[in-house]
Amino acid sequence: MERSAEGGLPRVLPSLSVPRFVGRAAELHRLTDALARPSAAVLVEGEAGIGKSRLVQEALDEPGVAARRVLAAMCPPFREALTLSPVVDAAREARPDVAELALTPLAGVLRPLFPEWGQDLPPAPEALSDAGAARHRLFRALAELLDVMGVGVLVLEDVHWADEATLDFLLFLASRRSRRMSLVLTYRPEDVAPESALMRLISRPPAGTGYVRICLGALDVPQTAELMSSMLDGEHVSETFASFLQERTDGVPLAIEESVRLLRDRADLVRRDGEWVRRTLADIAVPPTIRDAVAERAARLTPDAQRVLRAASVLAEPVGPAVLATVSGLPDNVAGGAVDAAVRSGLLGEDRAGRVSFRHALAARAVYDMTPAPDRRALHRGAGRSLRAMTPQPVARLAHHYREAGDTGRWREYAERTADLALASGDHRTAVGLLHELLTGSDPPAASMARWAQKMPVMAFTGLVSRGDLTRALRRVLEGEALAPHDRAAVRTQLGRMLLHTAEYAAAAAELERALPDLAGDPFQAAWAMNTLGSPPSTLMSAGEHRRWLDRAADAARLPMTADQRLALVGDRATSLLEMGDEAGWAVAAELPDTATTPEGMMQLARGGLNIGNSAMRWGRYGEARALLTTGLARAEEHRYQRLQDMIRVTLVHLDWFTGAWDGLAERAAALAGVEEEPVVQLDALLITALLDRATGGGGAADPGPVAVAVAEGGFGTVEERLRQVLDAGLRRGIVDLPLEPAAALARIRLAEGSAAEALELTDGPADVVARKDIWLWATEFAPVRTGALLAVERPDRARQFVADLAEGLSGRNLPATDAALETCRGVLAQGEGRSVEAAAAFGRAVTAWQRLPRPYEALLAAERRASCLLAAGDRDTGLAELARAQAGFTALGARTDAARVHDARRAAGAPVREVWRGGRRGYGDQLSPRELEVVRLMLTGLTNPAIARALSRSPKTIAAQLNSAMRKYGVTSRTALAVSLTQAGITPSEDHNTGTGTEL
Repeated sequence: MERSAEGGLPRVLPSLSVPRFVGRAAELHRLTDALARPSAAVLVEGEAGIGKSRLVQEALDEPGVAARRVLAAMCPPFREALTLSPVVDAAREARPDVAELALTPLAGVLRPLFPEWGQDLPPAPEALSDAGAARHRLFRALAELLDVMGVGVLVLEDVHWADEATLDFLLFLASRRSRRMSLVLTYRPEDVAPESALMRLISRPPAGTGYVRICLGALDVPQTAELMSSMLDGEHVSETFASFLQERTDGVPLAIEESVRLLRDRADLVRRDGEWVRRTLADIAVPPTIRDAVAERAARLTPDAQRVLRAASVLAEPVGPAVLATVSGLPDNVAGGAVDAAVRSGLLGEDRAGRVSFRHALAARAVYDMTPAPDRRALHRGAGRSLRAMTPQPVARLAHHYREAGDTGRWREYAERTADLALASGDHRTAVGLLHELLTGSDPPAASMARWAQKMPVMAFTGLVSRGDLTRALRRVLEGEALAPHDRAAVRTQLGRMLLHTAEYAAAAAELERALPDLAGDPFQAAWAMNTLGSPPSTLMSAGEHRRWLDRAADAARLPMTADQRLALVGDRATSLLEMGDEAGWAVAAELPDTATTPEGMMQLARGGLNIGNSAMRWGRYGEARALLTTGLARAEEHRYQRLQDMIRVTLVHLDWFTGAWDGLAERAAALAGVEEEPVVQLDALLITALLDRATGGGGAADPGPVAVAVAEGGFGTVEERLRQVLDAGLRRGIVDLPLEPAAALARIRLAEGSAAEALELTDGPADVVARKDIWLWATEFAPVRTGALLAVERPDRARQFVADLAEGLSGRNLPATDAALETCRGVLAQGEGRSVEAAAAFGRAVTAWQRLPRPYEALLAAERRASCLLAAGDRDTGLAELARAQAGFTALGARTDAARVHDARRAAGAPVREVWRGGRRGYGDQLSPRELEVVRLMLTGLTNPAIARALSRSPKTIAAQLNSAMRKYGVTSRTALAVSLTQAGITPSEDHNTGTGTEL
């Protein structure tokens, strides 16, 4: 009984009911209609408290939906995530008779997730080292479990808090073609991270999915009044009161409910003239947030009930009343009553299993935040003690509670166990995150560091491994004296693996060499380290030194080890030998079997397909390269080796660049250039986009080609910026062969501009690498442009010596691509020395060699140079015919820049050429107009601008503008660079004027 604030008369406070479901009829119809179909994916989004859970529950209670088996789960707001924990916990709580389920052997991978089912699950299959394959296998097994359990609807609430593995699993389920399970997901859009996998499902639902997206909005005033009335035994609520509350709660149902409850507790509700009204506006105060309302309501409960609320906020998930009472720390004789009081308050609720939790996460967070820090830590310790008694132990939740309790020792224990469980389940990404936290924590024990480092699945994902804090942490422990030799070797070897994985080759080699003395007792690790040191791209060692490391590795490989380990070593040895241009590598590669009996063996064969295929491409054995890469890709796709798939695909992109298969290549390269997690993949793809863009002329053309469009969408920068990025990354990471191709491409640009000294400087580094390592296979890309640069800076002696050294380095070897490059170098040398007939013959041999590979773009470039030599030798007809064929070839290939250059050369040589006209005023695009051609031919005789103006009866200003236009079309900025470009294009000086008149300044 309360006293009326108006007259002091006694009155009875209103009793409150659970609010009815109001204002969502249309949304409920959409949801139930979707769930009436065999399979659907329904996304329910809205801000906190808007009624997502209530909508889903109402739909599940509909007869047509309730007939289907529903599995419901909630994603808790824990930092530590156990692999697929929401789905796993829901399946566990469904208590299926596992022995009666028709599970296939695939379900053996579920053993780590359901240890209590060990007697009924199939045996565990062999572990997979590739993260993508392991995760996909786990997803297939869990989906099979849900299928045989007869789950018709899987409900997952608060997926904005879901761990990455759970989100990926949901994407997997949604994309299955033959599924009869519906998904219902609720989330707050404001809490979804931009990079979350949930964004892919929201923005790009899988094809064929019965996709429904329901966005819940605020209640209006009539709906607010209806909700309020439903809480007050259906009695009428004044429109003024409803409008007042709707305005102050923004129409959020939870906020309306909490406000009504609080107003009731305050006695702020007044019954007048048969309806519930508020007191005067001046007297009533509505809390500005749900959190404030919850805090005020909680403060009105007894201290014991408040203690229960705090315990429930710390647990943050549904638990039995006994667990809640234990964590609260209340005596047995008062704990039960305190739990009941907290439930009666409406802040806590019970589910159908009798478990207790906050009715809404916002209320739980409000109570948690107002709990003093010492009390929170004590409650987390109590939660840890209580959960440790469970079987199986919820290790991820234990790690969470002990972290929040400040118990570092127990947090490390359970975080490591969670990582172990993730590894055993194939969830390498979760394991990487946990191990990273352990390794980079404050002052971890050295022995533990060694153990954690060895568990890190470095082949899984690059993101965390590439962070400097992890490598710094490992180096700190190595600098100490606490590690035993075996542990020190393990940490150093793992550090070397991590550095290799992030393409820090030189640093990796240094760590591996330092690890060798402590690896005497581990033949495979020792042989692997030696093989790595024998890999040519890793250091500046000579080929002879690499060969000695490889021989030592071969000796170590004769010691006892597994068949899969031996397979890995054979593949690595073959690759290293082939990278050095050693024919013996093919014989070693032939030792690899056609198939393997284990997943690890299949991964090694797929890796061999990649590495040996890449070597075959560098040799110029393009047919073999494509066969090896295609087979490797099929294996990688079959076993879901995602990283290998990306690396093989980018190698096939490179191969298609070489072989002239340019249709659709721009888009494929641009897509792979966006794979930020894999630096080697990204850099190789970026290189191809730059090479393609330069050849197709997309960068500055009025009608940009597909490369320019794809590059613009990817935001990769200009051609030179991309080439420089790849070059600098290779130098910075110590990948000694990576800079060779971008350096050659940049040198070609500089030489075409007339900057011969810069071109030469760009090839100095690659030439030094090749000479020091004595691996002439690596000279393929830069040798011709280096020869031309040496001649352009008037160092013919050095040019002759370089070509002679290249010929000697290739003597006795069968390296088709490098042999073709050698013939090109001989043509460049002869042309530069004025031996036009010999040059034409050498370029002819180069054309044949490039075509045989086939590498059409290089063949056409050699054909163009052969034509210019024929013209210089006086064989005009043959030269012009060769130029016409070259122009047609460039055009067919899509090399618009080159086709335009050859077109200009033909016209300059006096050949009848056909101009393309599209109506209106004639335009010449990036080709020289006839008037511009007249000007540049006079410029080549040495005339100044005023002299050219007089000769052509034009103004000096017009001559300057036409020369500037020519420079722009040839991509140069000076008269000297323009003269070089014109000469290389076969444009000759005007025969009507001599240089004697060009004396004016």
